[in-house]
Amino acid sequence: MKVSKALAAFLVAASLSTPSGAEAAAKTLKLSLKEAITMAREKNSTIKAARSRVDQAEGRIVQSRKSYLPSVTLSETYFRTNDAGAVLVGKLQQNIANPAVDFGVEALNNPDPISDFNTSLQLMQPIYNRDGAIGRGMARKAKVAEQYMTARTEETIDLYVSKAYYGMMLALRNITAIDQSIATMQRHSTEAGRAYNSGMLPKSDKLSTDVRLAELREQKMMLQDGVKEAKDALRVLLNLEADVNIEPTGTFSVDAALPSVAASSTRSDLMAMETYRQLAEEQGEMASAAGLPRLNAFARADHHTADFDKDGSSWMVGLNMQWQIFDGMAISGKVQEAKAREREARYSYEAAKSNSAAEVAKALRSMKTAKERIAVAGQSLEEAKVSLDYIGEQYRTGKAMTFELLMREGAYTYAKMRLNQAKYDYAVAKSELAYYGAK
Repeated sequence: MKVSKALAAFLVAASLSTPSGAEAAAKTLKLSLKEAITMAREKNSTIKAARSRVDQAEGRIVQSRKSYLPSVTLSETYFRTNDAGAVLVGKLQQNIANPAVDFGVEALNNPDPISDFNTSLQLMQPIYNRDGAIGRGMARKAKVAEQYMTARTEETIDLYVSKAYYGMMLALRNITAIDQSIATMQRHSTEAGRAYNSGMLPKSDKLSTDVRLAELREQKMMLQDGVKEAKDALRVLLNLEADVNIEPTGTFSVDAALPSVAASSTRSDLMAMETYRQLAEEQGEMASAAGLPRLNAFARADHHTADFDKDGSSWMVGLNMQWQIFDGMAISGKVQEAKAREREARYSYEAAKSNSAAEVAKALRSMKTAKERIAVAGQSLEEAKVSLDYIGEQYRTGKAMTFELLMREGAYTYAKMRLNQAKYDYAVAKSELAYYGAK
């Protein structure tokens, strides 16, 4: 009975401490590369920040509407004064001036203080504002540039996700290769132990198999760290919680023929740089336009009262023209600065375009070399497998030395990892080609 109660208590405790199947499944996320990229586009914080900059540019477009939309100001002012001029003007504005009383010498020089509540409504309507109109066009163009840069940010994150994903795949495949070698070497180590115990094998040969096993286990630990680092990088890029385990479902694929890709001048970052160059050019035009006159219409209505019983109202309409004839060479300096900035943007665009062509050529070369390496490594792997199988059989029958076995096993493991590395390099080069040759 006591045993039954203890067992029941244990099962209850285990059910409370162990996550359910649904919870455990939620901690593991199986992703293809395409799914990982899609998730990054939706959740990556860097991409969200870039999209926020587009929203900021849209806000600046809204602000630029002030160059043609009216502004309306409502103000309320109260004062009390005995200033002679202010008192007289205030009484006139309130329509309470009495010529018989207020225009006497004593009343003008020593007036009694008055109070005034002034409600004023003022409208300003721009009619001609050349630099404001140019600024509005620049705001729209700046948004286009931000959209291009956002697209490039997405492409950059795609590349980072691809590299992290492929890096995780490479480490996992190399771990599989190491596990296979460890299993093989454990069998040989067991056989070497039996041979040593029977006096057929010297102690040094038995120790060499143990040393090789230790080397393989050390490699596996380093590769496991590589998997963790790749998963950490992916979790950051996908904006996932630290306890989510990512399992890749993709494979390394090799194209039958290399793609034909050339550097594109319509790549998003190059288009953004060209837009920035145009903005710098328009900045000079805007600076020059600041020297032109500005014309605004205005209308104003005022309400004055002292006691909210008697009051006076007035209105005013008119035009205002402002022309800054000389500003101490400030406009000339701004034009000069804008022209230099336009040249800088143009040179940066040309340098980026040349670098794009070089990066595309480099990626194509890397793909070509990696594809050739895959063929060579594949052939080497087959030969190393045949050689290891043969020496392994010879070793079991005592016809081969331990160092021969270790040498063949090392060559076979190295061949597997070389093949994995070549496939990884091909996949990364293909991603880089898509990134640098993107349209």
